Amino acid sequence: MATRAGPVMAMAVKSSSPVGTGTAFLLLVLCGASWAQIFSFPFQRPEACGLNQYFDISALSCEPCGANQRRDALGTSCVCLPGYHMVSNNGGPSIICKKCPENMKGVTKDGWDCISCPSGLTAEGKCHCPTGHILVERNVNGSLLSQATCELCDENENSFTKADTLGIRCVRCEPTFVNTSRSCTCSEPHILTGGLCFSNTGSFRQRVISTARYGELGMSLNSEWFAKYLQAAATACWSHANLTSCQALGNMCVMNMNSYDSATFDACRLFHYIFESTAGLSSNVHSIPFWRQNLPWLFYGDQPGLAPQVLSTTHLPTNFSFKGQNQLKFVAASYDIRGNFIKWQTLEGGVLQLCPDTETRLDAAYSFGTTYQQNCEISLSKFLADFPSPIFYDVYLEYTGNDQHHYIWAVPVLNLNLQHNKMFVNQDSSSSKWLLTRRIFLVDAVSGRENDLGSQPRVIRIATQISLSIRLVPNTKNGNIYTPLLSIAYSDIDIKNANSQSVKVSFSVKYEMNQGDAFVQTDIALGVLGGLAVLSSLLKTAGWKRRIGSPMIDLQTVMKFLVYYAGDLANVFFIVTVGTGLYWLIFFKAQKSVSVLLPMPVQEERFVTYVGCAFAMKALQFLHKLISQITIDIFFIDWERPKGKVLKAVEGEGGVRSATVPVSIWRTYFVANEWNEIQTVRKINPLFQVLATLFFLEVVGFKHLALMDSSSSLSRNMSDYIAPYSRILRYAVATAIWLVIGIIQVFFFAAFYERFIEDKIRQFVDLCSMSNVSVFLLSHRCFGYYIHGRSVHGHADTNMEEMNMNLKREAESLCSQRGLVPNTDGQTFQIAVSDQMRQHYDRIHETLTRRNGPARLLTSSASTFEQSIKAYHAMNKFLGSFIDHVHKEMDYFIKDKLLLERVLGMEFMEPMEKSIFYNDEGHSFSSVLYYGNEATLLIFDLLFFCIVDLACQNFVLASFLTYLQQEIFRFIRNTVGQKNLATKTLVDERFLI
Repeated sequence: MATRAGPVMAMAVKSSSPVGTGTAFLLLVLCGASWAQIFSFPFQRPEACGLNQYFDISALSCEPCGANQRRDALGTSCVCLPGYHMVSNNGGPSIICKKCPENMKGVTKDGWDCISCPSGLTAEGKCHCPTGHILVERNVNGSLLSQATCELCDENENSFTKADTLGIRCVRCEPTFVNTSRSCTCSEPHILTGGLCFSNTGSFRQRVISTARYGELGMSLNSEWFAKYLQAAATACWSHANLTSCQALGNMCVMNMNSYDSATFDACRLFHYIFESTAGLSSNVHSIPFWRQNLPWLFYGDQPGLAPQVLSTTHLPTNFSFKGQNQLKFVAASYDIRGNFIKWQTLEGGVLQLCPDTETRLDAAYSFGTTYQQNCEISLSKFLADFPSPIFYDVYLEYTGNDQHHYIWAVPVLNLNLQHNKMFVNQDSSSSKWLLTRRIFLVDAVSGRENDLGSQPRVIRIATQISLSIRLVPNTKNGNIYTPLLSIAYSDIDIKNANSQSVKVSFSVKYEMNQGDAFVQTDIALGVLGGLAVLSSLLKTAGWKRRIGSPMIDLQTVMKFLVYYAGDLANVFFIVTVGTGLYWLIFFKAQKSVSVLLPMPVQEERFVTYVGCAFAMKALQFLHKLISQITIDIFFIDWERPKGKVLKAVEGEGGVRSATVPVSIWRTYFVANEWNEIQTVRKINPLFQVLATLFFLEVVGFKHLALMDSSSSLSRNMSDYIAPYSRILRYAVATAIWLVIGIIQVFFFAAFYERFIEDKIRQFVDLCSMSNVSVFLLSHRCFGYYIHGRSVHGHADTNMEEMNMNLKREAESLCSQRGLVPNTDGQTFQIAVSDQMRQHYDRIHETLTRRNGPARLLTSSASTFEQSIKAYHAMNKFLGSFIDHVHKEMDYFIKDKLLLERVLGMEFMEPMEKSIFYNDEGHSFSSVLYYGNEATLLIFDLLFFCIVDLACQNFVLASFLTYLQQEIFRFIRNTVGQKNLATKTLVDERFLI
């Protein structure tokens, strides 16, 4: 050995030297070998090797076996051919085989020696013995016999032995054979089933059904597993109280979905028969009436109304919190299909979760208060590979008692596939009809095998939906819960092509509490506030009737009331939903000892409906205000008077005559433009509102407060499990941030921006005074607003020097004040005009609006144009004279509004003979602008934002669409308002910017 190993060793050292390797590589490159030729080689699989080849696990290729050899069963080494024995064996292909002599053609079991056989050879060249005999090749001391012998195992009494399955030793016969027939054989009239021998007395043989039922597919098949082992397991459990057999029988009942049919003697019927028959013979386990001695606990009983008692009568003697240790400790006793106990194991690590994920995310399912949802799609071939045999679980919740000892609490199972007398009772909406069970499995690929347990199943049954429901005890302050419920739904898959078929599976944990009190309180709030909304709407309708000067109640009045009521009711729904959302957000996230849990998605539907109602009615209110604003009557009264006369050539007459100096229209155009610009001025910046809200939700992380877990953190690790969002919490967080940002903007606008930077509303009033133009505005038939812009200097069409002088005199109080009443500053008024005055206004306005509008001014006939000009001057003269108290039959007086009138937003005094001007220091004419309706606009935008988010759960999309709708309505308001302004005031639309 030494002399032969030397050269080999030297060769190895020489070939592995760096110089040798580099030289060889250089030669390959110089010879033109490509990289692919150097580093690639043929791909071969072990099964592709021939009969006389083995798979070299180092070279990853098929190599030939030596002389007189063939590959072994695994295909990774070689063995001697039949009739040859081994001389040496160094593993793998390194064996040497030698032919056996003619008088000793047999080969010993270990393959090293040749031996003479007493009764023929097997196909492998080994000695063969008849059934019941064992082969003896060596003495007790290990020396080889010259001829092998076949020894018969003693089956007689006191021995009761037989040959084992390998035929190498005698073993004790199965006890049922000995106990039943006093031998190692089971013959008539005894019954042989499942490898066991039973007496025919009291057996179930004539009635046992070995059918596996698949209710979802509407089919049944003869299960090879049931046919082979059901009779044996039932008999051994019934006759001998064998623990493993009773567990195996229970497993077969579970494989049949715990279904019970009084007319069919299947696995569950057999289990029930044994359960009922042993009622008086054995005591209950742990004093649980549904758990018989020696039997597994499978059912809770079939008494009507038992399920609600189990689930809602007694709570666990422990409590849970959101702070500190809040992990639910679920454990399970696991059994194999034959009824052997495997081990106790926790459910952490995804024991009941078929979807693959990280351990951290899988374990998040058992964090108390975290709503968990896991979904995936898995190939059928993976199920067949990972679950060749089902594992059965009895689930318990572990807790620590007051005595600091550990206890377990049984978790009931709601099997949605269970049939009781051919009815799916667990799919009923009434829990009083449910039949609770205990044991579950995840995948059953065994009962669906028809003829051979080694073949592929025809049908596989998979737990596609598993849901763990945890209910909070009502009015608890310490986080007490009722018995958890494990709901499970199985899918029966008819296997066609396992590689192309896939199955969707899910696992969820949900938390419930009785929401009845919350619903009642919400309904009470809606009822009370809804009643107040009716009163408010009636007052608004009464005020509207007074302002239009119509005492009759007609269809228009009813429609107006409904519109007002829709707006007030929208506010009611908004207040209730915001209050409800903030309640859940604060009390759920901030609690330590658990007393409230979030509503489930199904329970959120009512809340979402309320939000939808609020949005729909607020949208109606918004559109009503929009239409009202773009259809107002408005006229600009120009107080400027001509400054004398000029000589003017008369066309067609060839002469010259004096004419009045025309008053410039540019002041009116300028005021009209400014009015057009302030139509959509708001107290907030819509773009900033949307971007700031999105920033706090997405960047700062306030959206994480809407997750259905107990954490109040604004940041989350993406490697951790992210719980689903609660729609109520999303609404609460979004409304809170939106309102806070909006209120801050309004406060900033009123307290700082308008004071120190720009106040466009008051600037417009000042502009009217500087332009010597007043604004007469009627938002209703007999109600409107008046902005007194008559210049205290008598004229405004002047040069810069005189204008500055006028401003200086006004600043030094060297002239009268701007107010309508002498020695006052009151320029803005609410006006209630008499019916006579309104009729006179309409007569003049009818000629003003008879044509199609100012945009057609250049294409109108001269007569139409002149008529419009006359109507404009007539309206300007009439309104000017009305303000100057010229018309005694249409006079007015000025007064202050009562406090109650201001609060209710209506006028108690009707303008019968005289119109009434109410002093208005608050510039309430802005109510016909966006500026005076900020609350409505803010809430409408907010509800639009929330509705989009509730529909798609995407704050970015909601922000984009909200800003888009703001711009669209702003464009509509400006465009239509501009046309209405041009039509009502005879201002050419082309001059409005």
